[in-house]
This record gives sequence, structure tokens and C-alpha cells, in this order.
Amino acid sequence: MMEARAAILAGPGAHPYPWRLRAWLLRQLLPHRGRLALAASALRLYQRLGPGRWLPPLRPLEALLPPLPARPFPSYSTRPGQGSHAVGWPSPPEGLTVEPQSGPTRRRVALFAGCVMPWLYSGVHAATVRLLARSGCGVLAPAGQTCCGALLLHSGDVATARRLARRNTDLFLGLEIDAVVVNAAGCGSALKEYPHLLRDDPAYYAKAQRFSALVKDVSELLLESPFDLPLRPLPLRATYQDPCHLAHAQGLRAQPRALLRAIPGLELVEMAGADRCCGSAGIYNLLHPALARRLLRSKVEAIRATEAQVVVTANPGCQLQLAAGLKLWGVPGRVVHLVELLDEALIGGANARSP
Repeated sequence: MMEARAAILAGPGAHPYPWRLRAWLLRQLLPHRGRLALAASALRLYQRLGPGRWLPPLRPLEALLPPLPARPFPSYSTRPGQGSHAVGWPSPPEGLTVEPQSGPTRRRVALFAGCVMPWLYSGVHAATVRLLARSGCGVLAPAGQTCCGALLLHSGDVATARRLARRNTDLFLGLEIDAVVVNAAGCGSALKEYPHLLRDDPAYYAKAQRFSALVKDVSELLLESPFDLPLRPLPLRATYQDPCHLAHAQGLRAQPRALLRAIPGLELVEMAGADRCCGSAGIYNLLHPALARRLLRSKVEAIRATEAQVVVTANPGCQLQLAAGLKLWGVPGRVVHLVELLDEALIGGANARSP
């Protein structure tokens, strides 16, 4: 479908205006951190004003927005004496560096921050870094990285996606790292498919293969070494939603569940159709809201049947969609990213809370 859209946009004759406009808007926003900062500031103001109170058609869109953090990742700080430090984003050039909090360095990894995650879910990145550091990883979040290109690919803008792929490939291959860690399933899928995207580029195809071999979802990486983090009991009933790009595109189903089962006291209950789409699908829920809502309602009913207190997923789009669905149909519970729940259980973790 992506290649068909690209052919339509690049070919002669009539070009669907909405497609061209969508591709142009994404191209003007996602690769530009300064513009994303302005957009985040505008969304914070929008949330404070809450125009949906007076304009009902805006309420479904407002429901998709999480409370935006005051500052993007990395705005957190670590306790002194743990050998960790955080520096500003996106400058100086080295970005964020965090050393292992105890013991020798098992591996050096780079965190792929993405374009939207630092602004909407900075806490997910912070939790990821803490878990990796406690697992013996030295973590670098290099400045200069850019959007993975997934949403542009979905819109048929292959040329821009290839430019972003080349930039990310050059940046990460220039680092002395053992892995590139991703905590957004859609980004991870796009990064692992760079060899396909750049298959006709003789200067980058081999580079893209080396780069994609480094890309690991955070659940993959945490389980590649013995998972021995000190976790406190969380007496909660939880269910897990498989992001499409994690289960179907990357084939990662067992890893997130293994990490959840490692949390003492957590009861993991499988929902019906856990790997069926929740209706988010990039920006599908914005472009086709009626069908996305039907998919979401089916997913919410499956969640309701589990009587889970916590819904766990591993992709920001799913997180937004599921949280909106629980609120819309009055299902109690909260939606969290896998690393947020692990960080909550981590003894001494910054997000630890009482169950």
C-alpha cells in the first residue's frame, strides 16, 4: 500500500490533493525539532483552554491527547552519586549520556528518541534509560537523530523517508555502540526496514543492513542478557495489547509478556484478540475516525472482559488510542507503556508508586 501511494504521488496525471497536503504537512513538521517544539507549546495552550467544552466536534480529538509534559525528554534528573548525568536536548552535540548505575558496562547502546515521543511521552524515554542503566548499559541519546520516516512512508513520501533514513544511518553507524534501542514499535519496524527502503541506493544499501542489524526493541534488549533487575511486587491485574508493528512486523510477542511475568505479584490476563489493531495505525484514527472507532470499541470490550486494572502496550499510538477508548466507554483502569510498568516495579525507580 505504501508503494502504491508513492507511485500515485510520483506519477503523472491527477494527484489526490489531500494526500499531497498530508505529505507536505508531515514533511514540514516531523523532521524539524524546533517546529515540533512550537507545536507542543501550541498543544499545551490548547489543553489549558479546552475548546472542546464549547465545541463538541473537537472532543474526540482532545481525548486522543495525553497531558503534555512541561519539558521534552530528557527533562529528568538522576540522584547524585550514581555515575549518571543528563545534558541538554538537543544540544550540545553529544545529546544525553547515562552511565551504568552499578557494576561494569555490559554494553553501550544508543536510544532512538523519535520525533513525537520526546514531546508526548518523555516519561517513557526516561523510564527506558533508567531500566537500561540499571541493567548495566551505558546509554547515549545522540543529538542530530531525526524522525524514522514511518508516517511519511505511510503517506507515500518515499523521497523524504529515504533522506531521513540516510541521516539516521550515518549518525548511528558513526557511534561506538552495540545496539540502537527503540521503545516505539512503529519506529522500530521502520528502522529495521531501512535496507528495503534503500535497496536501490548502492551507496547506502550495505550501510542500511549494518544499521538495521543493530536495531532492537527495548523488550528484546532487556531479555538478551539475564533479566535480574530488583523488582518489588505489584499486586495488579494487567492485560497486554500487542502493537501491530511489534507483533506482526517485528515478530515480538513473547518478549513483552516475559518481562511482565517477571514482575512479582502481577497477574497477566490475556485479552481476546490481543494482536488485533486498536484502530490507531499511525494517523489512521485521524483520517478514518469512524472505522477506527469501531476497531477501538471492539478492543475496549475485550479489555473490559479481562477486568484488568492496567492495560500495557509498547507503542505511543496504541497508548493514545487505548487511553481515549477507556475514557470514552467508561472502562476503569490506566494505560501504560511496558517500560513504565517495569520502572514502577523497579526498586529505587523514579516512577515507583504504591499499587
